[in-house]
Amino acid sequence: MNVRLVNYIDALNQYRRTKISNRNFLVIAAFIVGILGGCAAALLKSLTHHIESFLQSGFEWQYKYYLYLFFPMIGILLSVMYTRRFIRKGKFETGLTPVLFAISKKSSIVEPHNIYSQIITSALTVGFGGSVGLESPIVTSGSGIGSLVGRLLGLSYRETTMLLACGAAAGIAGAFNSPIAGIVFAIEILLPEFTIPAFIPLLLSAATAAVVARLFYTEQLFFLVTEGWMVSALPYYVVLALLIGLFSIYFTKINYLVKSFFYKINHPYKKIVIGGLMLGALVFLFPTLYGEGYITIRNLLGGNYEAMLKNSIFAAYSSIPFAIILFTFTTLFAKSFATLITLSAGGNGGVFAPSLIMGGLIGFLFAFTINTLGIAQLNVANFIVAGMAAALSGVMHAPLTGIFLIAEITGGYILMVPLMITSAISYFISRSSNKYSIYTKSLAESGTLLSHEDKDSTVLNMMKLRYLVEKDFLILNEEDLLSERIVEILQTKRNLFPVLSATQEFKGLLYMDDIVRITSSRTEEQHMVKELMHAAPGVLLENESLKSVLAKMEAKNVWILPVLNQKGGFIGFVSKTAVFNKYRDLLRRQADYME
Repeated sequence: MNVRLVNYIDALNQYRRTKISNRNFLVIAAFIVGILGGCAAALLKSLTHHIESFLQSGFEWQYKYYLYLFFPMIGILLSVMYTRRFIRKGKFETGLTPVLFAISKKSSIVEPHNIYSQIITSALTVGFGGSVGLESPIVTSGSGIGSLVGRLLGLSYRETTMLLACGAAAGIAGAFNSPIAGIVFAIEILLPEFTIPAFIPLLLSAATAAVVARLFYTEQLFFLVTEGWMVSALPYYVVLALLIGLFSIYFTKINYLVKSFFYKINHPYKKIVIGGLMLGALVFLFPTLYGEGYITIRNLLGGNYEAMLKNSIFAAYSSIPFAIILFTFTTLFAKSFATLITLSAGGNGGVFAPSLIMGGLIGFLFAFTINTLGIAQLNVANFIVAGMAAALSGVMHAPLTGIFLIAEITGGYILMVPLMITSAISYFISRSSNKYSIYTKSLAESGTLLSHEDKDSTVLNMMKLRYLVEKDFLILNEEDLLSERIVEILQTKRNLFPVLSATQEFKGLLYMDDIVRITSSRTEEQHMVKELMHAAPGVLLENESLKSVLAKMEAKNVWILPVLNQKGGFIGFVSKTAVFNKYRDLLRRQADYME
């Protein structure tokens, strides 16, 4: 059956290549990706909310609510068990980092199992109370759809990358019913440099996904009622942006602390138990941490501030303004830990939705406190919306996505100026401390990030020295007599020869000019290789970076240097020519990626 399917696809590809150009066919493929991405988004949202509904009200048991302490752990456990049982050939990874890695280092190949495994594991994690969002999984699932379609249709790396971005845009558009934000997200995060024709498939894919998702899942995410914003409130928006920028720095730092804590726990099920119990305790104390948390923002936007404490053990104080302020402040930091614990313990989700929730809580806390203290009278809903955009901008380093996403999902286009101000300030504050977002920092540190700000360094970091080593050199021993090796030397096309000791340790270099000088003289004196060799102007280690390699070559003013292993053994030579040729190939590939 698989052979017949492959043959049918090959025949289809051969036929369409004769009838339609790849550029035009890409539009058709984007439409297909949009349909599939929209269906995936609707399926994920529906499945998650059905699980939540069943656990919260679908069955009755006298001691049911005691299980809320253990529901998050059960969800993470089921998610880990699924991946360990059913995903054996490929590697299961969460978040947007693997998608970015696939674009820069894996020819935009996303493992096909991500199409369904991301949906299943994230629905289990969030449905059982994991305090993360569904947006990263649906982006990965959509990217997997785009990558698979591109590969099945025999498209190039550039076209497959575009379909991968179309799948990501479709995921965002379907999950939020926000096609513009989906397009902006794909361009800002996945395609930082693009040409105008890239808009066409992205537009079609995102719009199609939004329509398809709306056919199956029609629940509105947020409702915002506002008469606009006042110029007199602008200083307060600036202060809010400063606070959220600082909070973004805090969240990024605490992210690595929590991850490092769980990284030290080797046994996966021990991680689940520890993380699950910690998360269950947090959810028990702060019920608003259960799942994505969007319902909390809906209540706050609707003016139902008492809902912050309503279902908690502190519900008796829900009518006291300062109790609401204190509880919201505590919930804010509890949310940051709950999100990172969920992910570090083995759950699947992202920080996309938590960023929105935390930003909304900061916006509410700021405006409600100002109003309560009588300093001014601010529109609380406006500050909640501005806070969500600023947090997304600061945490993800995606200001445009934050602005357009929040404007679309709340209908708050009238707040575009406050959204722009808060997003820009938050972004620059966060960027001043963290050059890379939580998604890209690990890639940047490993040299695999496709960055367009420092293209030279990015391309050099993508190159590995061991793949540029030339090994077809005649190796001489320091004790060899030149007369005994002269025939071999003259038959080579090289003018440089490595000299090794009897123990294969690198000793130096012998140049053809010296050999010619000796052999052209009519003396019958026998010369050993070690008498004629020269010390190398420098040596390279096999794990050395290409930036270091070029720096050494420039410092020594040489075109070629020997490469040694960690024990001093000779491997081969690397020349500037090989480095430059590989550099040009990678630049050409990046140019294809953006066309």
